Amino acid sequence: MCGITGFFNTEDAVDHTHRALAILKNRGMDGAGAGGTGWVVYSSGQENLGIPGHNIHILGHRLHSMVNFVPQPIVYEGQLVSNCEIYNWKALDRKYELGSTNDSDLLIKLIEKQISENSASTNVCSIIDETLREVLGVYAFAYWKNDKVYIVRDILGIKPLWYSTSSGFAFASEKKVLDSTGYHGIKELNPREILCYDLNEDTISRYNREFFTITPENRMQLETIRTDVRELITDAVSIRIPDEPFGVLFSGGVDSSIIAYLCKELGKRPGVDFTCYTAGFKGTDQSPDIQYAKKVAETFGLTLRIKEIDLEEVEEHLKAVVPLIEDTNVPKVGVALTMYVACLAAREDGIRVMFSGSGADELLAGYDRHRRSTDINRDCYADILKIYEKNTYRDDVVSMNNNIELRVPYLDKRVVDYCLKIPPQYKIDFEENKIIQRMVGEDIGMPQEFAQRRKQAAQYGSRFDRAIAKLAKKAGCRTKSEYLKGFYSEPNLKLGVLFSSGKDSNYAMQIMQEQNYSIECLITIRSENPHSYMFHTPNIDLAHLQAEAMDIPLVEQVTKGEKEIELEDMRHAIARAQKEFGIEGVVTGALYSNYQRERIERICDELGLKVFSPLWHIDQETEMRQLLKNGFDFIFSSIAAYGLDKSWLGRRIKEEDIDRLVQLNEKIGINIAGEGGEFESFVTDGPMYKKRIEIKGYEVVEMDEYTASIVITDAGLVEK
Repeated sequence: MCGITGFFNTEDAVDHTHRALAILKNRGMDGAGAGGTGWVVYSSGQENLGIPGHNIHILGHRLHSMVNFVPQPIVYEGQLVSNCEIYNWKALDRKYELGSTNDSDLLIKLIEKQISENSASTNVCSIIDETLREVLGVYAFAYWKNDKVYIVRDILGIKPLWYSTSSGFAFASEKKVLDSTGYHGIKELNPREILCYDLNEDTISRYNREFFTITPENRMQLETIRTDVRELITDAVSIRIPDEPFGVLFSGGVDSSIIAYLCKELGKRPGVDFTCYTAGFKGTDQSPDIQYAKKVAETFGLTLRIKEIDLEEVEEHLKAVVPLIEDTNVPKVGVALTMYVACLAAREDGIRVMFSGSGADELLAGYDRHRRSTDINRDCYADILKIYEKNTYRDDVVSMNNNIELRVPYLDKRVVDYCLKIPPQYKIDFEENKIIQRMVGEDIGMPQEFAQRRKQAAQYGSRFDRAIAKLAKKAGCRTKSEYLKGFYSEPNLKLGVLFSSGKDSNYAMQIMQEQNYSIECLITIRSENPHSYMFHTPNIDLAHLQAEAMDIPLVEQVTKGEKEIELEDMRHAIARAQKEFGIEGVVTGALYSNYQRERIERICDELGLKVFSPLWHIDQETEMRQLLKNGFDFIFSSIAAYGLDKSWLGRRIKEEDIDRLVQLNEKIGINIAGEGGEFESFVTDGPMYKKRIEIKGYEVVEMDEYTASIVITDAGLVEK
């Protein structure tokens, strides 16, 4: 539990390092250190660090010692600063006879041993990657030797790391450090990459690491899988128990209850002492999480501390939480606030380690949207792949701000590897989610009421989402997002939108803008193949008119539409948007197509961009009705399904049309949102449109009774 930073090839390295270590002070109260070429300095506690002047390359570290005290940077052949908890460091130390003092010391000694033994190899990134395969734990570190700096984080991205190349090279545990020192183009290190910076050439190279897979699917009997999962989770909890009192973030749901129960059982060995912490809004009725936490704690004989806060306290804490997570996304803030309040209580008790149930929903299909999935394990894989973007940074900065290290046994890499291969029918069905997890709960003696509880997301179970809504209304704000922007006005990220001219990309864009993301440009692929596997084609040539109506720049790319080859054209368009408009992520209107989503995610991953698909697995009828409710006007530009005819084309879609689509779905199974190709749409107006599009003329091209399209021949912009 530490903070790391580094500045290279900049005349301001000394000032930047002092500022960075001041910002990171809550990540390490036990001391600080810095190192450069031929020197290293340390200080204890909060003393000032005397960094020698006139240095343009510096590593910095904030120390919070959990396992023996070793100041950093650690210097041997190279220098290392790390933020790590390696749970098998003693076993690795014995195996390789390294004589390590703690886990960070083990890390640099092990890396340098492997580099030495593989001296014929020039690929240090490969050696580091291979070395880390044996490590059980979480980490973010920088290793500097000679003219190369390597930055790495654990493969799931539980420990955070951000970097920038806007002025030399800089990195830090928290994004705000680089913001405050004047860097821009700040990126979160993809945990599936090792990044190498060459000091002499001022260049970056990347090494790709292997991730988990969902194949081969586990073909063992249910009882065997059930036993394996229980044993894997038990061991993941056991190796994370510290040699001091600790806490458990406790909602009374099956995930946190299993952790708490296992801690209690493992606590029968000497020296294990823990408290469960539950947070909630003190409203007219008690939050569901507090109610269940009390019941489970009483049943299992757990020590429970509850912290309820009123509306005034919620607002006061939001002033700290929103800037802390650097995000105004409503669900993120609600979860962060729940954790923040629980951590406050734990900090008051002197707790420095907390267990969290994070990751179980992603691994074991715990979300409602998983019920609408057509490929459960592929969706679980996608959730785990992106968990560092959605959850881990938020959780890390909230806990570390309270000087608390978070431990997440469900994201133990052995648990992840095994659970991604569990057959989908053991994860979810029409009636129940996280099936195998609930079985584990029953196996350890959890009453069925608790094991089968349909837990709400943290922001709802704590009632903090309701509190934010009350505060937004009280402040006269139209939405919760608008209210939260008052605490952090900076946009969350700069985004480009993969824009098709249809309803889905328009609606996805509006959702992201409402959540305080900055829409920098639209990215449209004009396919010459009307049967493209990837891209919407009807009236795509009018995307420029929609861009003009919204006053948003448009990046257009023509493709011949050949399968897979067209992806290179999309890559080129996204790369252009990244270069010209500085986008940090891409928005897609994907609903259910894994084919499209996976290819977009792969391209963006390679370009270092995040992907947002806010409509993924949204209920189809809900999406259609929300479009109208939010002020979108759209037409059907093509139809291709039994039950639809050319009378649907060219006219504004209304509520009664959606009613008819619902009836057709009940009768013949039509996709209400058109995701199966039943229809294509064209948007003429919406919340982001400064002008609306007036269609003055079109031609109908009719293939048969149920297949037809329109070609818009005349359209223009008119004032709204």
